[in-house]
Amino acid sequence: MNTLDHKELLKKVRRIQISTKHAVNDVFAGQYHSTFKGRGMEFDEVREYVPGDDIRSIDWNVTARTGSPHIKKFVEEREMTVMLVVDISASHLFGSGAQMKRDLAAEVAAVLAFSAIRNNDRIGLILFAEEVEKYIPPKKGTRHVLRLVREMLSHQPHGKGTNAAPALDYLNHVSTRRNVTFLISDFMFSDEYEPLLKITARRHDLISVVIGDKREIAWPDIGVVNWRDAETGEQVLVDTSSRKVREQLGLEQTRRAEAVDEMHRKAGIDTIRLFAGEPYDKQFIKFFRQRASRR
Repeated sequence: MNTLDHKELLKKVRRIQISTKHAVNDVFAGQYHSTFKGRGMEFDEVREYVPGDDIRSIDWNVTARTGSPHIKKFVEEREMTVMLVVDISASHLFGSGAQMKRDLAAEVAAVLAFSAIRNNDRIGLILFAEEVEKYIPPKKGTRHVLRLVREMLSHQPHGKGTNAAPALDYLNHVSTRRNVTFLISDFMFSDEYEPLLKITARRHDLISVVIGDKREIAWPDIGVVNWRDAETGEQVLVDTSSRKVREQLGLEQTRRAEAVDEMHRKAGIDTIRLFAGEPYDKQFIKFFRQRASRR
């Protein structure tokens, strides 16, 4: 990366840090804490029973083995790990307005990361395209979050296509304990990841964040255009002056979105759908409140 590119990257990271500050301080942090504060109890040790202990905590196996009553002692599990699994494939380099899908993905991930460290949680990152491109282990701190944002904005993937299966498989191997995982992608790929999606949803609290652009659904009338698939390189002429063509293109995208939502619903995964260039705070607040109501 040359000096100019480095300066531009730092400016972009700084802009995201500033633009997300209000959301984190005034909107996300409290909602995030209310939604994810319950982390349960963690086993600490076995010790001898003393009068006054709750008899429901007696460890009968140890008691039988030692001949004297012992109880299991638990402590509140204070820290939680949050993993961001972010799609950086070529399809994210699309944006019909002032923001590309990749920039929105990075901004949303930054808000979640800053909210996590406000909650004293650890945050980690997996970047993927056709394969896993980068893994940054979970840590705390603002400097760590800024590093994650830089990686999301600057990393150049080796492949252009998308496959979520290797990323989910990798997550399940590096995260042996249950965590909260946000899978951030436009989900412009096949359903080959569905089996691993279900496995991951059983192991972790998996939430999908679908990144889109309204122009992918509602095409404008701009005449005949040479449309090129960013991932496959395939090119085709599209006559957008035809209302029928525009409607068919929009219908295909709508059906794809409905199929993704249905697949995630069957796997028991919550879905948040966002669009580049549009505010996202209301969608997240709605998600947080729905989760809180189910507690």
